[in-house]
Amino acid sequence: MADTPRIIVTLPTEQVTELRKLTDNVSGYVAEAVARQIRHHLLGADLLRHQEEHGAFTEEELAEARSRICASW
Repeated sequence: MADTPRIIVTLPTEQVTELRKLTDNVSGYVAEAVARQIRHHLLGADLLRHQEEHGAFTEEELAEARSRICASW
């Protein structure tokens, strides 16, 4: 089992109210949201690095990427 330290997070009351409507496992929900944000950040860094090495993406490459993303949803 992964090490899971306890931390304290402060959120606006409105967010806590809505969060509790969505789940009874706040820790799990927040952990998934944080993991998603980390993946998003890492992907952005990888895309930037790729463009620095190979140049900006072409419109065709962007269109293909959008098509693949939409097809996976």
